[in-house]
Amino acid sequence: MAALLGAAYLWGTDPHQPGSLLPGCPFHWATGLLCPACGGTRMTYDLLHGDLPGALHDNAALLLLGVPAAAYLAGRWLYEGLQGRRYRPRLSALGAAAVLTLAVAWAVIRNLVG
Repeated sequence: MAALLGAAYLWGTDPHQPGSLLPGCPFHWATGLLCPACGGTRMTYDLLHGDLPGALHDNAALLLLGVPAAAYLAGRWLYEGLQGRRYRPRLSALGAAAVLTLAVAWAVIRNLVG
């Protein structure tokens, strides 16, 4: 329910425009650098409005890796729930290292390239 309310609010609030009530990235505020998730709110806004090229521009890695991963987890959670089972995904140490490595690499690349 909270996600639906957040999406409804984001639908009518353009994060591309300055002065919106949406929070900014604290990492970017403190360092001036882009974190791996910077642009995620703008990306979501663009996706809600059907602007795929804009979403890709805002945060390509989150769009290409995060959105499919979230869709898989949500689908699996729904499937298991309909089967009467509880789904609790677990991230192995290798998986956590892979996610962390990708996040750091993406942060470095996007800050070097601009």
